[in-house]
Amino acid sequence: MGKPTGFLEFNRELPKYKDAKERINEYKEIYLEFAEEKTKTQAARCMDCGVPFCHNGCPLGNIIPEFNDAVYNNDWKLASDILLSTNNFPEFTGRICPAPCESACVLGINQPPVAIEHIEKSIIEKAFELGLVKPNIPKERTGKKVAVVGSGPAGLAAAAQLNKAGHSVTVFERADRIGGLLRYGIPDFKLEKTVVERRVKLMEEEGIVFKTSTNIGVDISLDDLATNFDAVVLSGGSTVPRDLPIPGRQLKGVFPAMEFLSQQNKRVSEITPEVDHRGSKYENGDIFATGKNVIVIGGGDTGSDCVGTSNRHRAASVTQIELLSKPPENRAESTPWPLWPMMLRTSSSHEEGCERKWSILTKEFVGNEKGELTGLKIAEIEWKTVDGRPQMVEIEGTEQILPCELALLAMGFVHPQHEGMLQQLPVELDERGNVKANNYKTAVDKIFTAGDMRRGQSLVVWAISEGRECAREVDIFLMGESLLEAKDKGLLFVGE
Repeated sequence: MGKPTGFLEFNRELPKYKDAKERINEYKEIYLEFAEEKTKTQAARCMDCGVPFCHNGCPLGNIIPEFNDAVYNNDWKLASDILLSTNNFPEFTGRICPAPCESACVLGINQPPVAIEHIEKSIIEKAFELGLVKPNIPKERTGKKVAVVGSGPAGLAAAAQLNKAGHSVTVFERADRIGGLLRYGIPDFKLEKTVVERRVKLMEEEGIVFKTSTNIGVDISLDDLATNFDAVVLSGGSTVPRDLPIPGRQLKGVFPAMEFLSQQNKRVSEITPEVDHRGSKYENGDIFATGKNVIVIGGGDTGSDCVGTSNRHRAASVTQIELLSKPPENRAESTPWPLWPMMLRTSSSHEEGCERKWSILTKEFVGNEKGELTGLKIAEIEWKTVDGRPQMVEIEGTEQILPCELALLAMGFVHPQHEGMLQQLPVELDERGNVKANNYKTAVDKIFTAGDMRRGQSLVVWAISEGRECAREVDIFLMGESLLEAKDKGLLFVGE
């Protein structure tokens, strides 16, 4: 390594956040400048660990020790070449990935792990700054045409890889802008949309065609698509939100989290929020948290995004509730290194102002005579093990009604939308309602699937991995072989 003793000499350090009182006045990314020399110092902490478990921790198999070494030695071209050999979009993962690679870092056994996510973001941004990221236009075309349905991270990754292989790729998106979850799910204070637009522009320069406001299954039948293309990749994501069918669910003021978030993302981009991220009309009008008591139901990242957005709307109060017990402050014994740890995580949005409650059962949405939400009836629960399985038990006497004029359901997604596209072809669904596939190929000829539509709701980094692996299978289907990289084929980057 560039500095074998670096992990003994330097402590983990990350960019600081802007002051909370300042950052809630805008939707720009929340980080302050971080000196390049400090990033090199963080790269120097990567130790000569022998077996780099970070490779397995990363769903993409990023070659982390090597790009850390290149950063420490100020070789940004080599660092970017290594990084881009396994990750099509490090500018996304470097901002919004929970970094399972860091959880698997060998240094993390008894010290703070290497700041891999920050280094990854620094590499790609430095590469753009130095003009190292250029359109990768295939020298020859194969004559094969591939349609990619859905422009989230899985669809974009599949499109990029298939175009790299020389196929002519068209990406169909039912929303009015490209990006899927990246565009309309993740707030700008975590991922500014200029970052997405920069990558889409580059992909267009590489020859990829994007068609927005085109709903496959409505505007174009999937059967017609299969007729006009040599292969089709379904990467529409997991878009049906998990509902909470309790009394009062129909009250005005109870909304899926994604409807709230996608509206605000449109406003930030100066787009009138008339049509949602699925290409459908907003049925409930504008949703604002301003002056309201907001309760976010669900303790994950989407819930955290709702908290940050509500703070920027100037909500009267923000509370986030979770059915499960409060996680431990440190890594739970049930998830030892190098597994992804079960532990308490506090986001920048929580730090801006939020009351968090765990082991809470939501019993009823309470409203007035006008049908408007006014409160949320909850009760505390405890978790007990019965016949070897966890079971929740309501604690007597803990029922109460919390004031609430806006309730946001951030409990995840159950499966892709079945109506429309998936009903038009006899694709098989698994027990969870996701599209069933064997090596990313569905039971229908020429039809492949990748991302959350195949594996269920997951991380952006997993979606990129799925798109890459699916593209390789499509390439083999079309050409009989493939030179595209594949994580499970043991292909490693070799520097020029």
